[in-house]
Amino acid sequence: MSRLKEKQNKAKFISELLRGKIKSRAELMAKKRKLAKKYGVSIVASSEIIAEYKKAKKFRPGLEKVLRRRSVRTMSGIAPVAVLTKPYPCPGKCAYCPTEPDVPQSYLSNEPAVMRAIRCGFDPYKQVRLRLSALEANGHEPTKIELIVIGGTWSVLPEAYKYWYIAQCFKAANEHGGKFSIFNFQFSKNLIISKLKEQLQKEQKKNESAKYKIIGITLETRPDYINDKELLEMRELGATRVELGVQAIDDKILKLNQRGHGVAEVARATELLKNYGFKVTYHIMPGLPGSTAKKDLMMFKKLFTDERFQPDQLKFYPTVVTRGSLLYKWWRAGKYKPYSDKVLQGLIVACKKSVPPYVRIIRLIRDIPGESIMAGNMITNLRQMMKQRGAKCRCIRCREAGERQLRITPLRQGPGGQANYELRIIKYQASGGKEYFLSFESKDGDVLYGFCRLRLGGHNKKIVISSVSEKSLKDENGVYKGFLPSVEMTNQVAMIRELHVYGELVSVGGNKKIQHAGLGKLLMLEAESIARKQGYKKMAVIAGVGVRGYYRKLGYRLESSYMVRSLI
Repeated sequence: MSRLKEKQNKAKFISELLRGKIKSRAELMAKKRKLAKKYGVSIVASSEIIAEYKKAKKFRPGLEKVLRRRSVRTMSGIAPVAVLTKPYPCPGKCAYCPTEPDVPQSYLSNEPAVMRAIRCGFDPYKQVRLRLSALEANGHEPTKIELIVIGGTWSVLPEAYKYWYIAQCFKAANEHGGKFSIFNFQFSKNLIISKLKEQLQKEQKKNESAKYKIIGITLETRPDYINDKELLEMRELGATRVELGVQAIDDKILKLNQRGHGVAEVARATELLKNYGFKVTYHIMPGLPGSTAKKDLMMFKKLFTDERFQPDQLKFYPTVVTRGSLLYKWWRAGKYKPYSDKVLQGLIVACKKSVPPYVRIIRLIRDIPGESIMAGNMITNLRQMMKQRGAKCRCIRCREAGERQLRITPLRQGPGGQANYELRIIKYQASGGKEYFLSFESKDGDVLYGFCRLRLGGHNKKIVISSVSEKSLKDENGVYKGFLPSVEMTNQVAMIRELHVYGELVSVGGNKKIQHAGLGKLLMLEAESIARKQGYKKMAVIAGVGVRGYYRKLGYRLESSYMVRSLI
C-alpha cells in the first residue's frame, strides 16, 4: 500500500470511528480492531483520534472521556506532572539504593520519568512543557497541575539551583500553549540568589491568572534534613507537600540498612512539617533486611496509633534487589532473601485493611522496569491483584469519587429531594496538635466527594514565616526588597493543610462539574467554625500559587506565602 493510500485509509478509519456510538473502552478497542482490518491499516493511536476529534469541533458527551488514555491520571481533579532534577551527590549510603552514573541516586536510567528527563537534558522547562503536551495529546486538560519534583534529597541541592529550577517550572506552565521560550536562564553557580528569587516571584504572580496553574508542589527529601530554615525556603518556592524517605520506624532496621538517621528524626520532621501546614507523605519499604512480615505489619499499624507519625499519604515500596546496590551483594552472598509473592501480597492485604479513611495510599509499587529487578516483587499491577483478592481498603484513593460522580446529578439532591451525601468529621492527635479530617461522603461512606485537613495547636514556639506579601516586591526606589516576614504561626492561628474536592479535572471557571458544586466552600466554613469556637483568631491556608484566587473569593489575603483571614 502506498503512503498516500495508507494516509487516506487512516483518515477513513478515524472518520468512521468518530461517527460511531462508543460508550466504553472495551467497545473502543473492538471498533479499532474492526476498522484496522477493514481499511488494512494498523490500529490508530488514541492521541491521533483525539487530535482529529478536536479539529472537528463536534463535541459528543462521553466520547472524549472514552478516547482519553489512562483517564485515572486526572480523575482525582489534578494533573500530576513529575520532573527530575539533575544528578547531584547524595548524602546517604543506603544498602538498598542503586547507584547508576549520570542519574540521581536511587533512580535507574530505564524508569519512565528518568528517561523523559534524560531526553530533556534534565531541563525543568522542557520537562514541564513536554509532559503537559503529552497529557493533552492523550485527551487530558492539565490546567490544574501538581508539580512533583523527584531526584532524591532536594534539601542538599545548591540553593541557587533550587530557586532556578522551580522558577523555570512556573515559567513553563505560564508559557504552555505558546512557542517554546528561547530566553530561558540556564543554570550557573554564579547566579545571584536575590535575582533568582525575584524571577521566581514574578513567575508565581503570573501563574495566579495563567491557564495552566500550578496548584501544588511536592518535594522529596530525608527526615534528617528537615529544619525551620529548610521549610521557610520550601514555602518561598511554593511547596505544599513533602515526601519523606522514612522506610521503617525501627532504629535497628534503619541502622542495618545504613539509612543515616533514626526514628527520632522522622518524628521531629513530621511535627515541623505539619506545624508549617505541609501535607506529609511517607515512603515505606516492607521487606528490608532485618525485618519480617510480622514486624512490617506492626510498624505499619504503629504509623496510625502513635501520634508522632500519622502521615497523610503513603507510598508503599516493597524492597527489591537492583544492581549497583549493597543489597545486591548481600543477596548474591545469600545474606538477604526477599519476601515471596504470597507473603508480600498477604502483608499488603493486612496493611490495607488497617489504613484509616483520612490517609491516601498513592502507590503500592515503585515504577522500576522488570529487567532491572534481580530479586523481589515483579508484579506491576499489584493494586489490581489486591483488589481481585478482596483487599477492600478505606483509604482516600480507593474511595475518591472519580467517574462515580456521573451518577450523582445533581450532587446536592438525591431521589425525592434527599441529600445523597453527608458531612463527617474525624479527630485525631498528631505531632502535638489536633487534626480534623472533614469530609463529604456518600451515606455508606464508600464514595468520597471532598475533604479538608484542619490542624489546631502544635506550635510550641512562635514561628515567623518569612516570605513575600502581596505588597510590591520593590521599594519606592525600585530596589528589590526580597521576602518579607509577615505571618506569625502561634497557637492563635489555625491551619488548613489541604482542601480537595474530587471529580474529573476541569478548568478553573470552566463548565461546572463536581469540583464546582460548592463543597469546598462548605468545608472551609465548617473548618472556620470549629477553629473559631476553640478560640482561634486567624486561619492560615497553605495554598498552592495557582489557587490563591479561589481563597481570595472566600475572604483570604496573601500574607507571606499563606492565604490568611481573621476569624474574629
